[in-house]
Amino acid sequence: MIRAVIFDIGGVLIRTDNATPRQQLEQQLGLKPGEAEYIVFNSPMGQQAQMGEISTAHLWRWVQKELKLSDLALAEFQREFFAGDHLDHELVAYIRQLKPHYQLAIISNAKDDLNVTMQEIDPVGDLFELVVGSAYERVMKPNAAIFHRTLERLQRQPQEAVFIDDFLHNVEGARAVGMNAIHFQPGLDLPAALAEMGVEPGKGNKERDD
Repeated sequence: MIRAVIFDIGGVLIRTDNATPRQQLEQQLGLKPGEAEYIVFNSPMGQQAQMGEISTAHLWRWVQKELKLSDLALAEFQREFFAGDHLDHELVAYIRQLKPHYQLAIISNAKDDLNVTMQEIDPVGDLFELVVGSAYERVMKPNAAIFHRTLERLQRQPQEAVFIDDFLHNVEGARAVGMNAIHFQPGLDLPAALAEMGVEPGKGNKERDD
């Protein structure tokens, strides 16, 4: 029986539904399509920030220097970079229905400001009993260690948990340690996909068998 439901944040709970602000940034700064996202997330410095090797502040100072931005321009870049991101309120409402019956957790490849971010995202802050961020753990999905640590803290066996992520390699990483997993994609009916695994509001039992 599945007793813990574990979510990714970016691409699942929060999605970039409107790419226009990032595209406009790239045009204004003379960047190639997708380059802004690469710089923030996938560049060596972006990856180091998610690994906890540098701070979030260090990353943004580097972005500022790399793009030759004034302090004001950096603030505008940060604002516009995330302007197209939206919280899926319908999904959050569904997760809230699961809360009395399942353990809820987060595993996110994220910078060291994740805990602050989680508290600022209303109404998500109180939903999850465990938030596991890569910068704090010094390990990123799909490394098996981040899944094992999450399961240990939840006191669950792999088969008692299901993990939802928008990147297939992270889904495969979870499955490799024995967890159930769902590849989240646009148009997926997540409640239906979870119901196929026996996860439904009012049905679960998050109590431990000790």
